Amino acid sequence: MAVAAAAVTAVGVIAGEQRRGPRASGAGFPPPAHSRSVVDPSVTFDELPLIASLRAAVAAVGYQRATPIQAQAIPPALAGRDVLGCAQTGTGKTAAFALPILQHIDRVAGRGPRLRALVVTPTRELAAQIGQSLAVYGRDLTFWHTVVFGGVHERPQIAELERGVDVLVATPGRLLDLLERGFVRLDDVEVFVLDEADRMLDMGFIHDVRRITRALPPARQTLFFSATMPVEIRELADGLLHDPVYVAVTPPATAADHIEQRIYFTEKARKPGLLVDLLKSTDAQRTLVFSRTKHGANRVVKYLERDGIHANAIHGNKSQAARVRALEGFRRGEFPVLVATDIAARGLDVSGITHVINYDLPNEPETYVHRIGRTARAGASGVALSLCDPEEREHLAGIERLLGRRLERSASEPVGSRKPLRRDAQTIHLASAAREPPPSSTVLRPLDASFPAPVRDRRGGPRTRPSRHAALR
Repeated sequence: MAVAAAAVTAVGVIAGEQRRGPRASGAGFPPPAHSRSVVDPSVTFDELPLIASLRAAVAAVGYQRATPIQAQAIPPALAGRDVLGCAQTGTGKTAAFALPILQHIDRVAGRGPRLRALVVTPTRELAAQIGQSLAVYGRDLTFWHTVVFGGVHERPQIAELERGVDVLVATPGRLLDLLERGFVRLDDVEVFVLDEADRMLDMGFIHDVRRITRALPPARQTLFFSATMPVEIRELADGLLHDPVYVAVTPPATAADHIEQRIYFTEKARKPGLLVDLLKSTDAQRTLVFSRTKHGANRVVKYLERDGIHANAIHGNKSQAARVRALEGFRRGEFPVLVATDIAARGLDVSGITHVINYDLPNEPETYVHRIGRTARAGASGVALSLCDPEEREHLAGIERLLGRRLERSASEPVGSRKPLRRDAQTIHLASAAREPPPSSTVLRPLDASFPAPVRDRRGGPRTRPSRHAALR
């Protein structure tokens, strides 16, 4: 669930921002739940077994009815059961584990802080947003929490840990580093949350996660959330969970029905011009553009700016302060287009995104579902457009196999003449002179125009995953 609250500032995140307030009196956990949670999808938060202070905090940010993942996961989590949740991004799973954690801390916490709940998540942005959610929902509770992640100076984070916390939100790399150096002990953890487990696998963090879990006490509650359930994730879940309640609000890796999806076939060199045409010809109000690489994201922003479209980029090469400024500027509408890489956008939670454009098609079909899930949230409609060059046809085939249907092809592709993009002293031509249309014309490419078959990688063998030391893309 998105939290309508003030933004987490870069200073607050780096310092490990905490919240403290008067302790609310509340009941303990209800009796154990059944092994499967079957609830009315229209259940309200008042109908869930939450203490009054949590219900009031949820109501204060404008939420009355629980999302399906919240309605199914919160009761067994409050009952102390392990939970295996499968839900797409934007379904509200942060509140599905944050509210039970806060109620548990409120029930068992003593006068001094003790690390009782640990949340491990793959990206800095997602960690910051979870910390913000804990602060908003726990505004009337007495508890200490902090957020730690890499890419910023560790000293303020260590200082907060030494003061003591009840809840710790962390990314795997920084947590493992602090754990090995003795700044964190996990002996007293009672609730462990692993969020976005499939992205942990994509980013090469699974081995780090296994090392972290070995430091946890065996007697604990585990809440395990993943948008997709590949074999490796199921194996990881089997080793962490004990008699879990399985909740799933939609089939794994399926796209929302109210997202309009279209494919535009084009040559790679013409993608910048096509992107500009789409942004200018559609009713896009807030657009998220996905690039496969950090440098590619920068190039896209530079081209859009030269064509009069205000845009910004977010990726792992930018400082945390710059990323926070870019996100907040996008939220406030200071610029209508945000260009992001998959890993940097994993924790991005911005309401009102009308369009998602895949400038580069992802090579993993599940990632496509994650990308377009940034639009059409909370029952709204959205548009997802994808630019496909000849080398990406194989990626498109994988996406359509996963979705089980053929995506709509655009009837025509506007490939109007574009000015060359000048960078430094060089001129980058978007197409060879032989293929460039006359300057005054706009060519419509027929639907039946075909490309040569993509060349397959003849080297064979699985691709290696990035190590945790690699910069976030």
